[in-house]
Amino acid sequence: MQERYRTVAREGVHETEINKSRFICALAPAATEQLAQEFLRRVRAEHPTATHNCFAYVIGADGAVQKAGDDGEPGGTAGVPMLQMLLRRDVRYVAAVVTRYYGGVKLGAGGLIRAYGGVVGEALDVVGTVVRQRFRLATVTIDHQRAGKLENDLRATGRAVREVRYAEAVTIEVGLPEAEVDAFRAWLADVTAGAAGLELGGEAYGDA
Repeated sequence: MQERYRTVAREGVHETEINKSRFICALAPAATEQLAQEFLRRVRAEHPTATHNCFAYVIGADGAVQKAGDDGEPGGTAGVPMLQMLLRRDVRYVAAVVTRYYGGVKLGAGGLIRAYGGVVGEALDVVGTVVRQRFRLATVTIDHQRAGKLENDLRATGRAVREVRYAEAVTIEVGLPEAEVDAFRAWLADVTAGAAGLELGGEAYGDA
């Protein structure tokens, strides 16, 4: 499992004009292939009169799922250069759709490759990227009296507090880099005088 990966910071759109054709690149984070395909359908629905809606997506921190489509452009001139740009920029869990409105001037195969790849690169610059780090999920259980101070201490030391739940006791879910689990266990025992419980869970990705 990858320790970290880069993805787009948010959904976003960037448009450019090349030889009278409009190229509109829509980017979105996509946790699954299904979400990537839903994003493609949504963009196509927003541009029903477009000449082409070409796509590329990369799913998995290791890039296990890679798909691209030319939507009627000459084979290999749209989806593949889009996919190559995503891989070159090392982004994962991302979907890109480039909508083209043809302006009457043919670009040729080389021109199309540069246009489709280029607009994805420009869109990545505009939207921005974030690094996601692999964490071990840990649940801390503490009494109400100590909960507020402990939560403040966790945040003050830069711990990734993911959720706080109040019931008979207070449970605080945190994300820990695997290498810091033992040190965190010792820190927790120290700051709570041994009053807190710690239960390790599965793994997830969070902001690095």
